[in-house]
Parts: sequence; C-alpha cells; structure tokens
Amino acid sequence: MARPRTSKRNSSSSSYTSTITTVAFIALCVVGVWMLNSNSKVAPQTTNHATKSTTNIAADVGVSSSTEVENTESSSKKDAPIYEDNPGDLPDDAIKSDEPKTSNDSDNKEESKDAKQIDDGDSKADRESSSQDLKGEGSGEEQQKQGEKQNQISEENSDTQNQTGDQATQESSHSEGSQETNANQEQETNPSQEQETNASQEQEHVTVPETEDSNSEDSTNQKERQDQQQQQQDAASGSKDLQDSQNPESKKDQQQQESTGLNENTQDSNQNEKSYEEQQQEQRQEDAGVQNSSQESQNEVSEEDEKKITQQQQQPQQQTSHHQEPEKESQVDSNTNQETKQDSSSGESAFPGGDNPGIPKESKESKKSWSTQAAESENQKERRKEESDGNDSMYGYTWQLCNVTAGPDYIPCLDNEKALRQLHSTGHFEHRERHCPEVGPTCLVPLAEGYKRPIAWPQSRDKIWYHNVPHTKLAEVKGHQNWVKVTGEFLTFPGGGTQFIHGALHYIDFVQQAVPDIKWGKHTRVILDVGCGVASFGGYIFERDVLTMSFAPKDEHEAQVQFALERGIPAISAVMGSQRLPFPSRVFDLIHCARCRVPWHAEGGKLLLELNRVLRPGGYFVWSATPVYQKLEEDVEIWKAMSTLTATMCWELVTIKNDKLNGIGAAIYRKPTTNNCYDQRKKNSPPMCKSDDDPNAAWYVPLQPCMHRVPVSKTERGAKWPEEWPQRLQTPPYWLNSSQMGIYGKPAPRDFAADYEHWKHVVSNSYVKGLGISWSNVRNVMDMRAVYGGFAAALKDMKIWVFNVVNTDSPDTLPIIYERGLFGIYHDWCESFSTYPRTYDLLHADHLFSKLKKRCQLAPVLAEVDRIVRPGGKLIVRDESGAIGEVENLLKSLHWEVHLIFSKDQEGVLSAQKGDWRPQTYAAFS
Repeated sequence: MARPRTSKRNSSSSSYTSTITTVAFIALCVVGVWMLNSNSKVAPQTTNHATKSTTNIAADVGVSSSTEVENTESSSKKDAPIYEDNPGDLPDDAIKSDEPKTSNDSDNKEESKDAKQIDDGDSKADRESSSQDLKGEGSGEEQQKQGEKQNQISEENSDTQNQTGDQATQESSHSEGSQETNANQEQETNPSQEQETNASQEQEHVTVPETEDSNSEDSTNQKERQDQQQQQQDAASGSKDLQDSQNPESKKDQQQQESTGLNENTQDSNQNEKSYEEQQQEQRQEDAGVQNSSQESQNEVSEEDEKKITQQQQQPQQQTSHHQEPEKESQVDSNTNQETKQDSSSGESAFPGGDNPGIPKESKESKKSWSTQAAESENQKERRKEESDGNDSMYGYTWQLCNVTAGPDYIPCLDNEKALRQLHSTGHFEHRERHCPEVGPTCLVPLAEGYKRPIAWPQSRDKIWYHNVPHTKLAEVKGHQNWVKVTGEFLTFPGGGTQFIHGALHYIDFVQQAVPDIKWGKHTRVILDVGCGVASFGGYIFERDVLTMSFAPKDEHEAQVQFALERGIPAISAVMGSQRLPFPSRVFDLIHCARCRVPWHAEGGKLLLELNRVLRPGGYFVWSATPVYQKLEEDVEIWKAMSTLTATMCWELVTIKNDKLNGIGAAIYRKPTTNNCYDQRKKNSPPMCKSDDDPNAAWYVPLQPCMHRVPVSKTERGAKWPEEWPQRLQTPPYWLNSSQMGIYGKPAPRDFAADYEHWKHVVSNSYVKGLGISWSNVRNVMDMRAVYGGFAAALKDMKIWVFNVVNTDSPDTLPIIYERGLFGIYHDWCESFSTYPRTYDLLHADHLFSKLKKRCQLAPVLAEVDRIVRPGGKLIVRDESGAIGEVENLLKSLHWEVHLIFSKDQEGVLSAQKGDWRPQTYAAFS
C-alpha cells in the first residue's frame, strides 16, 4: 500500500515540479543577489565591534538574519582599519566599475547564483533561532558610524528578501493561486533585481575571496538542499494555508518592508545637509517605526515608497558615498571650528547675536553699472602677483624678523631701498612716493624696545609712551612751537603747531569766524589736512564733529605721521609729488594747509590743480602761510604767483584774516559751482582737461596740469552740496537713482539703505555684544573692504574713527562714502598699506580674503595685517568658510589668539587678537 500512495503523491507533485523549481530558482536568485551584494559591499576593515553594533540594530527592527550570512559578514569584517578607501559602505547602485566587461563575467555570475541558492537553503528553525539570539544582544550603541548604518540597511534588505523568497517557494507548492501571487511578486521585484544584478556584474573585482571559496564548496550540495527544502514545504503546506487565510496581505506587507528599506537608502542619500547626529536619531526613529507599524500604516505609505524606488532606479548615480562626505566634512569642521561656542547644526543661529551670516552676495549684473579704480586708472602701475589657488597650508611656517634699515618703523612700499636706488630723479619727490616690492614681504616687523600697550583715547591725544615712538628730533626742532615735548617716559603734545602755537582749538574757531558759512560739523564734515605735522589740527577738530584726513610724507620730520596715529588721530604717509592722491574727485568739503611747505605756484600750479580735483565744488581752501601775512621778498613773489594762479583757476578769494593771538594770517578761497568762469577766461591756462580724462582715476595715475569742468546736471555727483551732518550719514546720495542697480542687486538707493540697516544690526547684536571686544580700548579702526561705508556708519556714536578702504578691483563706491560724511582711500591689498607699524586697534575684513586670494597669496597679506595691528589689537573677518580656515591657520602660525569662530551656511566669522610674540631670528638682509 505504501508504494501506490507514494506513486500517487509523486504523480501529483510532479505536475508542480517544474513550476516549483523555476519559481524557487528565481526567488533564490533574488536573495542570492542581495546576499552577494551585501557580502561584497561590507567593508572588510570593519571591526568586530562594528559588526555587533550592526547586528544589534537589525535586531531592533525585528528582521532575522541567516546564520551563514552572519558568519560570512563576521569573517569578512574582522580586524580591518575603518577608513580604507573601498566601496564597502556604498549603496548598491553607487558601485560602478570603469573597467570593461570580459568573458569571465558569465562564469562569475554562475558562481554567484550557486552561492545565492545555497544560502537560501537554511531551515526556518535556524532563522528563528538566529532571530532570538540577535534580539538577546540588546539595543546596541546610541551613536553609530555612517558606514555601519549603511551595512545595517543592506542586511535588512537582504533578510527581507530571504523571507520573501522562502514564502514564495512554500506557497508555490500549495496551489495555483499561490503561484500567481508569487509570479506577481516576482514581477514587482524584477526592476530592483535587474539593477542589483547589473551592479553585481560591474563590481565583481571587489568580491571577497572567502565568499567565492564557500560558494564553490557548497555548490556540490545544492541538489540535496533543494530536496530537503521541498519536503519542508510539503510538511508546512497545511499550516501555511491557515497562515495565509489569517494574513491574506502578509506578502504585500513584506514587499512594503522591502520597499521601505530601499526608500530609507534614497532618503539617506538626500541628507547631506544634516548633521551626523540628526541622521542617527532619525534612523533610529525610522527603525522603530518599521518594527511597530501596522498593516494600515504600511499600506498608506506603500504608493509613496514605490514612487521613491522608481526615482532611485532612474537616478542611480545620485546614491553615492554620502555617508563618507558628511564624515569628512565633520572632521574638517571640527578642526576649523574648534573654538566655536555654538553648534551650527542646532536650531539656533551660529552667529553671535543671531545676525545673518552676511549681506547678500554681490550681484554679477551690478558690476556692469559700476566701474573699478583699476579700470579707471588706465595708466596705473601693474603690480599684480601670479594667481594662487589658496590651498597652501601655512602650518609650520617659519616667520622671521624683517632685516631692514627702517627696523621697527618699516613701511615696505616707502622703504624699498632697492627701488629708491634705481630712481632717475627726485625733483618731484619721487623718493617719497610708493615703490612696492614685486613680492609682498613675509617677514615680521620687530617691536620697538620697551614697547607698551598704547594709552587710551582721549588721554592719548595729549601724551603717548616715549618707547612706543622713540624719536626726539621733532621735540628738539619743533618743541618751541608746541608740536611735541619729551616729558619723562612720555611724549606730550601741547596742542600747538607752527601756525597755532597757542593751541589748535583757538585756531579752528578763528577759521570759522573768518567764514561763518564753513559751519564746522554741519556744512563742513570731511576735510583734508596737507602737511599735517603731528596732526594736532585734526586731533582737536574732532570736538567740532569733523573728520580730517591728515597726511604728510615720511621725510626729515621724523615719524610725524606715526606720532599722529599713536595719538589716535587719522593720518597716512603720502606726498604731493608726481602722482595723483589716492582719493576720488570732488569729495573734500575743505582743504587745509598750515605752513605745509608745498610749492603750490610751481610748474603752472600742477599741485594746486590736484587739490582742485579732490575739492568739492563750493568747497574751501584754507591757506595759512607766511606769504599771506609777511612782506619778505620771497613771500611777496609767492603771493603774487598764487594770486594769479587762483584767479585763472576761477577760485574766489573769500577773505584774508589775521589771528593776532598767534601772529599769523590765513587766506580762504572757494571753488566755483558753475562753469561760467571757465568759459569766460581769455586764456585757457591752466587748460581744461580732455573729455577722456577721468577725474576719479587715482591709482598710480600721473598728475595732469589741467582742470575738470564742474558738474551742473542735477543728477551728477558734485552738482549739489550734501545734506548737513548728521543727516547725510543715512541719506542716500541724490545722484544714486533707482534705475541703477546697487552692489547687491537692488536699486541703488534701496541697496544703500539695506546695507546700512544690515550693519547696524551686525554691530549692535554681534560685534558689540558677541565678540568679547572691549570697545573702550578701541580707537583706530580700518574697514579693509568697505562698500557703502555701512560698517563705519554703524559705529558713529562710538569714540572711534574708521578708515574705509575701497579695493581697486571692487566697484568704485568711495565717492558714496565721502558723500555720507565718512572718509577713505583706494588701495590694493596685494601691496603694503601706507601706514606705520602698530597703528590700528582693529581691522575689519568683510569678504576680503576669499576675493583677494584669487590674485595674490594670503601669507604676505596676513604679514601686513600683523604689521599694521598693535599688540593687543583685534581682527574681525567675515568670509567664506574656506577663506576663514586659511586665515585662521596663518593667524595661529603668527601666534595670534583666535577667540571665536562661527560658521553657518558656508559663511563664517572669525575674531582674533594679536599678542606680543616676535620671532627670534632675522631674515636675509633685503
């Protein structure tokens, strides 16, 4: 009886044999492909600890792993460095080989299929036992590396496919309905199968050797394992019917779990902007959701998951090694931002005071509306360095002291002895002009012996430490005129000058009494003091709310500009020689010359014509000199020459007044506001400038002995006087019209107003409160890259002055700065600045270095910053994160103390303070 029943059973089951074998083979191929990819992608350097963490996470999700897969992973991961360059943790479709396919691919694919079938032959009891063991391991560690999370996702997908394949095989032996269901499931899985099979074929060169060996050895038992599998299916057919009747949607749920796992990979690939901790937290939440969600919630998201899977298949290249990039960025950020007080990944702003990381980026289109000083100065001297990629690491840079004759007073562009020796003439003071080295110095200026931190303003106006500027020649030759005196360990400044021995304040009041329309601090706000001496005139006129640009050459009047800056008075080293002054045309409200020793009448009045260029129409020229009030023969001749010259220039002699207290006199002239006088002259001398001569070109431009016509159109700059101070500070210039695009892309007047509001917010909420700067110790400030002067305007109420620098390759906005009652200068930071060492308390650089490093290296620029800033002085940098990092490296090599670094949206703020450190060795003599 047994044989006929056996024959009948074999006859009955034979009708399903071919179908069962086909379906089982295809399903097992799916599982095998997943397992091969998972085994080949597992990073062979992952430690046992990482394997255990990955297994624990898999246990939390409730997915069982086969014993053979776990053993294979353990052997392939054992004792390997974590950061080897391999594709072990990449998504399935991100591993592409550039090598062409060979005929060996088919053999390798057959071996892979055998291994997949063998792996799928594990018993259901083994899987359940493995699942219980995994669940007993615990919940795993709280923080997992990005690569471990990818391994966990791959294992989940692989195990889900194992279960799906097993159920498909069992159901195919039960009924034709099960066969149809499995066929549908196979059809749904085919796109993913094709994708993974292609990935497997293209990455066979990274297959783990141990896996190939195990595949070859186990392939001999394939048939036996298939027979055992068929018997298990027959034995479980009854219980499976009951299970299917109770859970009609179980297969669909498993498919959804599979698609959910793939969807997690797609979502992870789009999380590059999130921090690593956020990704880990979200992944744990997703894992818990997969474990605890019901059938209804899975059905609700199934359609969305399928769409994302389709998108993943269409864009396989987008799933790259995204977990490696955030890890690398995190390492860079941890090095760059080690001083950061706030975490940029948090919901709070990473900038002090909560201000935005920066004003909107400059509009490319706006550049068409603005000329640059470099473009305007067609005849400027070319001093551009070779472009630098800015990637040089300055860690370990060896700084040395400058080995120069000037010693602690070294100004590279004024003390270039090599260039001075090559001059053919000095008749026009060429030796006092700028002659910069072709390569910026990278040496550091030594401190004066006995140097002390400067005395704070306003006490510094009257006295400074002698050892900070240890020069006594002026005290010897000008002491009787109350310029400067030596008083113990101090140099004191009684407030006098050659023309105002009894004090500058009396002299300042004398000038206004002579011409009441001058109205210091209202009508007259920005003035130029030529041949300033120790700048007592500019120092005391601060009390009248007037800004003075004082300048004098570095000549036999030893350190006169250095005295001025040490006192806290604005000044630069410059000379009226053969080139134009580095200022725009028609910007100064008044120009002052008190015994300034400039031969105004010589050479057709070439130097006085330069003053005419920079003087605002309707502005005043105050000339306090001996030819005005003395009757010596030389003075009389000079007075006659000056009278003729000023008349032909159409300057009006407003008044001549004598100051009885000081025993001097002053002649006050006024520049015309129309062209009527020019048109009515009988002789065209001095001549009018040609129409193609740009009056604003001022960077290394030779002097021109001519005059420019006065603007008369109401839309031209210079046709009207600015509003009185302080209204002019916040009022857009009348000649900025809405049809002109501003620097940041808005109509120019709105751009101006937005810039002002931005800097008021930054200064009040960030710089004053958030950077730890003691502003009571700050007096001399420089904005190294000013645009509209908004930074300086925001500091108006503080007892400081800000020197605005407009870079020669930036839009020429310096006239706007002067129009609002501030002052500044043109400069190229690839060259040294015309100031003495240790003269500024604070430098501010807004998006300077990221632009500058495209033209010259940053090391000489930071050496120049170190030269200018006083010990204890500050530097504030707002720039791109990459530039911030380079500046930080250089500052640390200079032994500056980097206090704060904030970073957000690829923008950063750095605050640093200079110390007293100097190198101990000197560079080669230059």
